[in-house]
Amino acid sequence: MIKRKHFLKTLVATALLAVSGLAAAQPAPVTLLNVSYDPTRELYSEFNAAFAKHWKAQTGQDVTIKQSHGGSGKQARSVIDGIDADVVTLALAGDIDALYKNGGLIPQDWQKRLPHNSSPYTSTIVLVVRQGNPKGIKDWDDLVKPGISVITPNPKTSGGARWNYLAAWEFAKRKYGGEAKAKEFVKKLYENVPVLDTGARGSSVTFAQRNQGDVFISWENEAHLLEKEFGNKVDIVYPSISILAEPPVTVVDKNVERKGTRKVAEAYLNYLYTDEGQDIAGKNFYRPISAKAQAKYVKQLPKLNLFTLESAFGSWDKVGKEHFADGAQFDQIYLKK
Repeated sequence: MIKRKHFLKTLVATALLAVSGLAAAQPAPVTLLNVSYDPTRELYSEFNAAFAKHWKAQTGQDVTIKQSHGGSGKQARSVIDGIDADVVTLALAGDIDALYKNGGLIPQDWQKRLPHNSSPYTSTIVLVVRQGNPKGIKDWDDLVKPGISVITPNPKTSGGARWNYLAAWEFAKRKYGGEAKAKEFVKKLYENVPVLDTGARGSSVTFAQRNQGDVFISWENEAHLLEKEFGNKVDIVYPSISILAEPPVTVVDKNVERKGTRKVAEAYLNYLYTDEGQDIAGKNFYRPISAKAQAKYVKQLPKLNLFTLESAFGSWDKVGKEHFADGAQFDQIYLKK
């Protein structure tokens, strides 16, 4: 009887050791926070699931990715103010630069750490109109006509709104000649804007669900989502010229070092550049940077006449000071409406 008890104790102990060894072999689950801009909800909903499956298969570790969305400038400020982001995927490099300048959260050369200036996909700015285009809107100059109601978000809080503003400015500078004419044109455009939402998704809701405005200046991907959801109510108009929008990504160094999440956070961003990541970007109406995905999605994302920010305006630092800082061009235009 004593021998039997000893045998059972040994068996139980062995089983417990096996279980504890198995548990030790399984890495602890990890959670990442991706602080992103407004229209990326659908993109990252699909991408996060794909990455979690890939990471589990590669490492055996469960990873959960939480999302935060809002106007890009506002999102950058939230990270500077203490939101515990592991990665940021924002609308423009200027917003991510603020994490270095105002918080020392990332290195100054953050944009050199990933290919294509840390922009795994691009986009552009298009015009969304009511079905049948009843106001006959074909290009940027139609947006300043009397009686045209234009929906666009606030460039003080929204990265997409800054791309919108700059696309209109450069169109006018080229067509009418010079900065003064461009400023006059953009002033007229904002005189036709009844409300400035804080982010691109808010403006999308204002236009499509609240039925305000004749035209919505939109991210290309957001325009396609509206067409997909409200296909019988909206049309997409590609203007004669627009801007190449490059939404960049980075790990937030100070946060990942403190949390011990650098390895998985870096893998997460690198996965955006893989075949699957690029395919998901194209499927969600972002312009992939890989030739393979570009070829696959060329029909829904046609080649356009696009200019770059650098060729037209210089750096984001220069643009911020000249156009979006307190008292700069946008304030001069909008506050004097």
